[in-house]
Amino acid sequence: MRDSIISASLLSADMGCLAQEASTVLQAGADHLHIDVMDNHFVPNLTFGPIICRALRKHLPKAFLDVHLMVNPVDQLINAFAAAGANQITFHPEASNDIVKNLNQIRH
Repeated sequence: MRDSIISASLLSADMGCLAQEASTVLQAGADHLHIDVMDNHFVPNLTFGPIICRALRKHLPKAFLDVHLMVNPVDQLINAFAAAGANQITFHPEASNDIVKNLNQIRH
């Protein structure tokens, strides 16, 4: 059986203290930081962009950043979040114009 991984969502964090709150949940035992990316089109909310991911990477260089893309299309944001320091990127297949291409973007 596989060990459990705790990926704490940053949606409920105080955005004015994001790096500190992220550090606190990691110190409390979370394994990953889960970054829900919403574009106000694919889903009716607007949240984090690559700049937030880059800032978290700068302040928490050892943190595992788990980016969940709820955007359409995903192509450009996969590259932007990879460049910003994401360790893992997931997306919804129905938001992709070319799933194989997007999976290959993530792998490389």
